[in-house]
Amino acid sequence: MKTNYEVRYAAHPEDAKHYDTKRMRRDFLIETVFSADEVNMVYSMYDRMVVGGAMPVNEVLPLETIDPLKAPYFLTRRELGIFNVGGKGIVKAGDEVFELDYKEALYLGAGEREVTFESVDKANPAKFYFNSCTAHTAYPNKKITKENAIVAQMGSLEGSNERNINKMIVNQVLPTCQLQMGMTELATGSVWNTMPAHVHSRRMEAYFYFEVPETDAVCHLMGEVDETRHIWMHNDQAVLSPEWSIHSAAATHNYTFIWGMGGENLDYGDQDFSKITDLK
Repeated sequence: MKTNYEVRYAAHPEDAKHYDTKRMRRDFLIETVFSADEVNMVYSMYDRMVVGGAMPVNEVLPLETIDPLKAPYFLTRRELGIFNVGGKGIVKAGDEVFELDYKEALYLGAGEREVTFESVDKANPAKFYFNSCTAHTAYPNKKITKENAIVAQMGSLEGSNERNINKMIVNQVLPTCQLQMGMTELATGSVWNTMPAHVHSRRMEAYFYFEVPETDAVCHLMGEVDETRHIWMHNDQAVLSPEWSIHSAAATHNYTFIWGMGGENLDYGDQDFSKITDLK
């Protein structure tokens, strides 16, 4: 097994206006989330969120601490949200064992214990996508399914954005320090997410796109309302969204994405919306 990580530094919005395509992709896009028998992660300076993925095939993968954490265990001062987007898998956290099926989630609170990932069937390996934020209180571990989620039906087929927002790791479902995560599923024939666009200055965000067919792509929009940019993305890729940036997308096919937020505010509705006609 192997653990790979990189550090991404925060960008000032005035500086980001001058980024070309290569720089936008380098600073915000996470192209490789999953690789066989490896744990990949990005340590972001946006609210110190870690975004990553573990894909156990032939091995049981430990969630190792990384140098930027300066801690004996990954979860010493952190909480963790995990979504399985592959075959059936198992997460062990200390003495607790959690089995996660497709699109099921798990919250792990802070604490000094070993965490491992494994697949039930290596022919159909699990793919564990995770977000982690700093934590100063240890809340209980909890598995969350879509049956436990708060589901908001949004949009319309006429507007090409009919979707279900499954709020799964949110404070209305379980206590967390700052991490909030959920999964948005777009209906067949719908391609737009998060319209009208918004920002939330007290929270950064990460998006992970999956269920994108191999021959299709997602055009992720970011930037300030009057200075937007785009990043073309493919299946099983993630993107960082600064607190000053909108975060929206349209694709050439319907898809599903996982959103994760970290910051000082747990209020999901704390958003500053912009009119679609004001986007530039």
